[in-house]
Amino acid sequence: MPIEVNGKSFETDEEGYLANLSEWEPAIGEAMAAAEDQDLTDEHWDIINFLRDYYEEYQIAPAVRVLTKAVGKRLGKDKGNSKYLYELFPYGPGKQACKYAGLPKPTGCV
Repeated sequence: MPIEVNGKSFETDEEGYLANLSEWEPAIGEAMAAAEDQDLTDEHWDIINFLRDYYEEYQIAPAVRVLTKAVGKRLGKDKGNSKYLYELFPYGPGKQACKYAGLPKPTGCV
């Protein structure tokens, strides 16, 4: 099912993840979040950009436990904990944040 952003159509898989990762742009993340009644704040973008950097370096989307630990190292303990991440991404920080970041669903996510 494609998603429309700025007059362009982008293919997604059956769960709404972007089919072609190289097509991602911030407006796609905004549109995906809006479709789920989520407003993206600077705090959301910190995590989304972190995930994109992580994926670029390791070619994998991290599972929540790895994400939590890595965020803590890079952004500080106040952001590197499950409570903080679930407040930002209530449907699962791995799944929801990776979706908005234009990345594949993390392995191990249901």
